[in-house]
This record gives sequence, C-alpha cells and structure tokens, in this order.
Amino acid sequence: MTDHAPLPAAAAAPLVLDRIERAVDEVLARIDGDIVLGIPLGIGKPNPFVNALYQRLKHQSSRRLRIVTALSLERPVGKSELECHFLAPLVERVFQDYPDLDYVKDSRAGTLPAHIEVREFFMKTGDYLGNAAAQQGYISTNYTFVARDMALQGMNVIAQAVAAEGEGADWRLSLSSNPDITFEVVERFEAVGQPLLKVGVVNAQMPFMPNHASVAPGYFDIVVTDPAGTHTLFGPPNGKVSTADYAIGLHASSLVRDGGTLQIGIGSLGDAIAQALIVRDRHGEAYRRILESLCPDGLEGRETGRFDEGLYGCSEMFVNGFLQLIEAGIVRREVFDDAALQTAVNQGLAPGGVVTPALLQALLDAGRIDSPLRERHLAFLRRFGILRAGVRRDGRELVLDDTRVANDLEDPQAFQAVCEHLLGSQLTHGVTMTGGFFLGPPDFYERLRRMPRPELARIDMTRIDFINQLYGQHPGEMEMKRAQRRRAAFINTTMMVTLLGAAVSDGLESGQVVSGVGGQYNFVAMAHALPDARSILMLRSTHEHKDGLKSSIVWSYGHATIPRHLKDLVITEYGVADLRGQVDAEVVKRLICIADSRFQDELVRTAQAHGKLEAGWQVPEAHRHNLPATLDRQLHPWSEAGLLADFPFGTDLTADELHIVRALKRLKKATQHPVELVMMALKAVWEGKEAPPAYLQRLGLDEANDFKKLFIRKLFAGNL
Repeated sequence: MTDHAPLPAAAAAPLVLDRIERAVDEVLARIDGDIVLGIPLGIGKPNPFVNALYQRLKHQSSRRLRIVTALSLERPVGKSELECHFLAPLVERVFQDYPDLDYVKDSRAGTLPAHIEVREFFMKTGDYLGNAAAQQGYISTNYTFVARDMALQGMNVIAQAVAAEGEGADWRLSLSSNPDITFEVVERFEAVGQPLLKVGVVNAQMPFMPNHASVAPGYFDIVVTDPAGTHTLFGPPNGKVSTADYAIGLHASSLVRDGGTLQIGIGSLGDAIAQALIVRDRHGEAYRRILESLCPDGLEGRETGRFDEGLYGCSEMFVNGFLQLIEAGIVRREVFDDAALQTAVNQGLAPGGVVTPALLQALLDAGRIDSPLRERHLAFLRRFGILRAGVRRDGRELVLDDTRVANDLEDPQAFQAVCEHLLGSQLTHGVTMTGGFFLGPPDFYERLRRMPRPELARIDMTRIDFINQLYGQHPGEMEMKRAQRRRAAFINTTMMVTLLGAAVSDGLESGQVVSGVGGQYNFVAMAHALPDARSILMLRSTHEHKDGLKSSIVWSYGHATIPRHLKDLVITEYGVADLRGQVDAEVVKRLICIADSRFQDELVRTAQAHGKLEAGWQVPEAHRHNLPATLDRQLHPWSEAGLLADFPFGTDLTADELHIVRALKRLKKATQHPVELVMMALKAVWEGKEAPPAYLQRLGLDEANDFKKLFIRKLFAGNL
C-alpha cells in the first residue's frame, strides 16, 4: 500500500441490503426533499441502482432529482437501418447484459421529465451535439476541480459500483475503476460538516483493485449486495488503427524517454502509441527504418533505443494500451511514495530495485531517518524492504532473531553490521502504474480480474487530485511527485490547432460541447512546470466536414482549450512541430510543415496576409508531399510484415464483421458525395456484383423488395 494520502478511516458497520429497491427506499427515507445524486464517470456508475432511483422519482414530480456525473455510456445504436441490423448481434455478444442508463435514453429522446435534470462535466465524444438539454447541462471544468464543483451542486447522495472480496471480518470493498473523485468529495463534505449519504453497490464483474482503491465496508453508509447489481462492464471493442494513426503514434513514441513517465489516452491513437513503443523495444532496426521514412529532416532529437529502465505510467485514464505495455515489460519503472527514497532511487542507489548500503546512507544524509532509528523510521525502512521485515528495536539495539546490532548508524562499525545482517534485498511497495479510472475492451477487465495479486499491487488506482497536479495535500507530496514524474511525456489528443499554437480539444466555436476539458489542461500545465517534461498534443491533419475535407491546422478558431502560451509539441501524421519557446513566425512555419499539403499554400497565404509570416517564404520541398498516398507507401510494407497490424491488440469483431465494416465505411463516405455514389452504384450493376448471402442477411438486405433496398444492396456489394 502506498501512502501519498491517508486511507479512509473505518467507520461503523454499514447498512447491508440485499435488494436494490430496499436501498432506494432507504435513500428516499433518509433524504428529505430533493435528491442531488453524484455518480462517477464511466463504468463506476451503479447502473441498476441509478435506474431504480430514477424510475421511482420519474413518477414523483413532488421531488426533484439532479444527477451530477460524466461520461454516461450507452450500448451502441445504429444511426441507420443498415447499421442497426449489423450492430444487433455484435452488441448482444460484446455488451451482453450491460444495462443502459434510463436517464441517458430519455435525455437522447428529449423526454427527461421537467423535475429531473442531468449535469455532466465530460460527455462521450460528439454524442450530444445538438442535444439542447445536454448542452445546457454541461459543466465546463478541469478534472481536478470536479469534486469541488460537484459539492457546489448541492449533492446529498453519492453512489458507486464497487468490487468486493473476502467475508466476515476480512470483507473489503474496492472503488475499483473510480477512486478518482469519491474520496475528495467525501472529505470536502466532512470538512464542513455537510451530510452526504454514501451508497456502494457491489458488482462482481468489477476487478478488485488494491492499494488506495481498497476501503473497509464501513466507508459507505449503505452497501447493496443484490445480485442484480452485477452486470457486464461497458467494454468498447478495440478500434482499427489507421495508417495516419500509426504515423502519429510512431512520431509520439520517438519522444518517449527511457526511464521516464508516460500518459496516453484511449482509442486508436492510444493503441498506435502502445504498439509503436513495443515495436521500438523489440524490433529496433525495423523501428528506426520506419521512422527514417517518416522523418524527412532526420532522427535528431528522437529516441529509438530499447527501454532498459522502463517507464512509469501516470495517467488519469488507465487504458488497454497501458496494460499491453505492462505485459510487454515496458511499463515497469517502480516509483515509491516517499520523496527522499524516490530521489535516491533516481540517483541510481537502488539499481533494479536492489537495496544497497548507499541507499541507506543517502536516506540518513538526507535526514529522512535519524540515528538512532526511531520507531516510525524503522517502520518506514521495513515497509519499503530497506530493512528486513522482522527487524525491531530493543533498548539501544536493533534485533533480528539472534542478531543484535547497535542502533547507531553514525557509527561506521554499527552501520556496516546493519548492512551485513539487517539490510533487505529488494525494495517493496513500488508502483509502476497510477490511474484514476479505467475503461477498455472486455478482455482488459478479464485480464485485471485474473492478474496475480503481486502484479496487481503494482497498479495503484487513486485520486484524480493526486494524478493531475503537482501540488499536494501533505508535506513533501509535491517533492515526491516531481521526483516520480521525471522525463514525463504527457500525450493527449486534440481536434484542431491554430497556426499560432492554440489547441481546440473539447468544443466548437458555436459553443457546442464535443466532449469536455477533462484533465488535458492539467497535464499540459504540469509539463511546463516540470523541468524535463513535455506536453505532446496529437491530431490528424485533416477531418471530414459537411462541406468536404478540411485542414485540422487552421489560421484561427473561435474556441480554444489550450491557450497558445502553453504551446509545446504538436504531432500530426506528417511530423512533429516543436513550438516551445519559438517566435510566432517559427511556430507558423513548423505547423505548416506538418499540415496536409493540400492546404499548405492557403495556410501560407493567410499567415502572410496577417503579418505573421514573411513574404516569399515557401514550404520546404521535403514537406511538400504530406499526402495520404505518401503515408501508404511508407507504412504499407510494415503493415504487411505484421508490425503495424490493423488491430494490434486484437478485436471482438469476426473476420466477416470486419469485412462488412470496411464496406459500410466506404459506403458511408460515398454518401457525402452524390456523384461518386451514383457512379459506384452503376459500376456495381454493370459488373453484376453480389454480396455473400450471409452478409445480406446480417444487414437485412436478403429480401430486398423495393428500389431503395435494392439500390443499397448493389452499393454494398460494390464496396466489398
């Protein structure tokens, strides 16, 4: 167990209820008037309990309900008849008995009762554009301020899905995926004496995460053990990693330093980075050749070596890519929750975690321990394995079994005797991954559930106010974090970047929210606060728009998530732009050099027209070929060789489903270009193409008996 923050004190035994409806009864009986319910983001929501409470109050307009949360997940639903037919069996297979949240369905349908409202600080990307209730109920805030802002909403109930293990006196609960804000919320309420009813609902599918996520049952006022609280965890299948994603991931991976700290996110870009890091570690020569093909200016400043020391993962979101890196032995650098110890480890005084006399001496010299050793110092040394577990004090001596040594580390002979007889062999209680919440495909959760306890103990799910900022609650916490997070690469995605370096990551200039700020600002700020850290923002150079293909590098935009003065490293599939400390003209040039070449000339003219780029400047020839076809030529051989697979970490889709998905994506893209769509249909008819009967049946096209379905059937066949 790490000790960067004290564990919650055990409270009186909770009220244990074996029925969700009884828990709802209890909540309504204990809370007078309106209910303001706080629930975690992502999979930490106790969906069956939330639905039961929602349905009860939905029909009681005399009591208002406000739900404060984020990232409310819903089983995928097709946007067309074709998609619905395709998704139905896939969703049943992957999501099984995952219960959708009733308030999500009503919110999407615009049927939330007038006395119920939902306020979210982060939304599933793009899902609520145009939804007036969701847009008006959005709370714009940094992740580190969420606990504060939830309290400001007047919350009086907090409910969370928990894991459980043991029984009787050994019964423990784990906040599992979501210790991110709960602890801070509870502390804030206790500090001002404000009542808060805490409800834990056991879901047996939640992995039991130890360390800071583990609490005594008495931490909650009510614990619900109803089997109906157990259900399949929301597990989005791995997405396909495109050529552009791989190019971005490869560039990002070459900025990660051995012995450093890593933050990445979810999705295909996160998978691309993880796979690129694995290729770098295991296939060094091939990795360098791939990078050389992507870097017209050479590999100066890039990292291409193996991970001899390994990395430490520190990320608000613990995703499948991190677990893959743990299993590949790349995320393995241990950190320790003590500033002096971590500093000594950084100095190489415990190589490979081996306890040395030099380590003990360094702790003494730093004043972390005294001579003679006091009881609290002895406990510290035992806890981290610096002294052997059985070492104790007896008067003026240190004792282990029959060995007695003077308790005087200032005396050379006593110090040597301690090192010979009492010193431990290997540091203990190190952590290689720190996360605030997790989300991943179904096998991600299964691997966590089956992970041996010693390995699981190296993953610490903890508070977001610990992860997302450097300053801390306790003396020495900031120094400890700075020592742990050395050589950090904080890698985040963004949607657009302006030519002067501002990043647009969460919303549109119309005010419509795409997702949310989350912790992006915190990690960017942290990268500027740490002496050897970098903020890395990734984006695809272009994006599809209703008016056609658009550049994601733009002159200006009416909304920014990260201001230009916090610019640092920006990556597209065409390269890396190092913007830190650069004058505006150089920022403009470097960003244009990684833009899609179809938009470079226009960007040059616009920057020159605004006086930010000298007249006559031209894009260097080496950067005039930033086109998808160029990337395809560069990376296709490595895809064929198996190093850059479409699904590097597997997929829940069958081979036939993948074949259908590719055809549907081509068809969907063609619908945005009517002329192309007609030509495609004519070609399919001319060539007499037909899709396999099983595919047609899957899409509900096997009995096409009207013009529209026959037309779609031919289009689909033509796209296979």
